[in-house]
Amino acid sequence: MLKPLIAPLDTHNQTLLANVHPQPYENPTPSGRYNLVVIGAGTAGLITAAAAAGLGAKVALVEKHLMGGDCLNVGCVPSKALIRASRAVHEARRAGEFGVRLGDGVTVDFGVTMERMRRLRASMSRIDSVQRFRSLGVDVYIGEGRFAGGNVVDVEGKRLEFSRAVIASGARAASLPIPGLDQIDYLTNENVFWLTELPRRLVVLGAGPIGCELGQAFRRFGADVTIVSLDFLPKEDADTAEIIKESFRRDGIKLELQATIESIGQSNDEFTISYQVGGERRTAVADQVLLGAGRAANVEGLGLESVGVQHTKSGVVVDDHLQTTNPLIYAAGDVCSRYQFTHVADATARIVIQNTLFFGRKKVSALHIPWCTYTDPEVAHVGLHAKEAEKSGIEATTMTVELKDVDRAILDGATEGFAHAVLRKGSDKLLGMTIVAEHAGEMIGEAVLAMNHNIGLGSFANTIHPYPTQAEVLRKLGDAYNRTRLTPTVKRIFEKLLAWRR
Repeated sequence: MLKPLIAPLDTHNQTLLANVHPQPYENPTPSGRYNLVVIGAGTAGLITAAAAAGLGAKVALVEKHLMGGDCLNVGCVPSKALIRASRAVHEARRAGEFGVRLGDGVTVDFGVTMERMRRLRASMSRIDSVQRFRSLGVDVYIGEGRFAGGNVVDVEGKRLEFSRAVIASGARAASLPIPGLDQIDYLTNENVFWLTELPRRLVVLGAGPIGCELGQAFRRFGADVTIVSLDFLPKEDADTAEIIKESFRRDGIKLELQATIESIGQSNDEFTISYQVGGERRTAVADQVLLGAGRAANVEGLGLESVGVQHTKSGVVVDDHLQTTNPLIYAAGDVCSRYQFTHVADATARIVIQNTLFFGRKKVSALHIPWCTYTDPEVAHVGLHAKEAEKSGIEATTMTVELKDVDRAILDGATEGFAHAVLRKGSDKLLGMTIVAEHAGEMIGEAVLAMNHNIGLGSFANTIHPYPTQAEVLRKLGDAYNRTRLTPTVKRIFEKLLAWRR
């Protein structure tokens, strides 16, 4: 039985499919060589194809699944719709702190929440639609694309010749080698958005960004959530992770960390997860199991061997210019990047356009890449953590301002968190920054801009921020740095100068 492309097949998802995987659909007939053939119509592929066509290139775009890729269909768009709904629930439950009375309490209609998500996703899908890209001059092929040697991609028996090609096939939910996992019907980010009923008990396997974001959202909707994982937000430092752990505990999420999962079994509609923590055997029972174990690059079935493109389990191997081991073929996005984010797919696509069409030499290593985990509070980061700087042999100092010292955070009742800067020792040059705050993702861009243009932390103090905003924490960081420049010697000089001017 064929797996459906998406479910449930309501009017919203029918609209989505009509845009991103129309059926019936007749592929174009190739006529002459393409300047660029792009395999994969996620963020990286879409941006590459649209920009190249806009510059006058003859472009073919190949997609076997859904135009829009993970971001539109199973990633950023649906997950943030759910997270926004879960924050509304949380704010309603906190309303009493602000003197707001809600009467009989807060109830969640999960079906309506999911319907809203599907409606919004469908309304946004026009931007990524087959029709739009054809109107941009792109030849869109629906089907499985495979390199057929030389400079040819085969799509459903049609041969697409190219001068350059771009692999933008993305990634999928990674599995785990857990006994019994392949025997059960578990959820991933690819089918969790198909749910129409809230599971009463949810066990999340893995505490990376996907597991943490969705685990907190489902808990706030009313599910009993247990997170079982060996580690917790492993890319973040200990202080950051501890704040998120405390937020989860207050929400009522059960955290089972440093856990080794031994087996999973299913009996009727109930799942049993067996694991060990510190040598103690434990079990968790669930109505649904969500696997949040990260992502695996889509390299299978592309015929990469036939064109000499080296790849590993981690993805397509590229150099700093995103060129593969075949000089005619490049890659962009999740299939080749260790930073599997939509904004990185966007950035790498822009590099590929310049390097494939205009003999550019743009480098990935020149990028300062931020990321954000959309828990509550959010965690945003760019550059190096202090320990990473130390491991790299870079002498660094750190500065931290806590949100409890920021007026707007106090007024918002959101004092958990901080802004933490890592500086090159003896200067205000930013090596990295971490922000933990309600809207950290909206704030981290200021640090990225500073790093891109070599603007020191001291300049943040001279940047006027509207008062009161939580972003004022960045100005306070600048003030904190400038105070360190007032050494005892400098202070004595100022005292003598001011005394002379009295």
